[in-house]
Amino acid sequence: MNSQKLPMRDGVGVIILNKKDKVFVGKRKDNPVNNWQMPQGGVDEGEDYITAMKRELLEETSIQNIKIIKEIDKIYQYELPENLIGIIWKGKYRGQKQKWFITRFLGEEKEINLNTKHAEFIDWKWIEPKLLPEVIVNFKKDLYLNLLKEINLVIG
Repeated sequence: MNSQKLPMRDGVGVIILNKKDKVFVGKRKDNPVNNWQMPQGGVDEGEDYITAMKRELLEETSIQNIKIIKEIDKIYQYELPENLIGIIWKGKYRGQKQKWFITRFLGEEKEINLNTKHAEFIDWKWIEPKLLPEVIVNFKKDLYLNLLKEINLVIG
């Protein structure tokens, strides 16, 4: 399969900061080794980015109490490694181009519930932003290094 002919999937991602400026990460149930990621997902037809971000966040974490601090201007993207092309997303895409948001979690931690209808995570934690590039799968490392710069612009 020539993966370069496949399109990029339209997606969103959300950086959730708690009151201590730590970042929410979840451990994916389909890759439960020590890899963690921030909530993200696809944009449904007819959905705007903010609606998609809030829906994905709710579907993956049950979180609703957030304030959007910043909508990141740049669209970031990543390519899937060859071994995942044709497997993920029913083989329709070679990677994802994503609109990211930086948000503040305003709720209580008991609001966070991973046992949702479309569960993707088996565990979650708050980490220092600087650790993000160390916990993500290798093919998203550059993306997370860029997102870390965006976070640092907001929290100093």
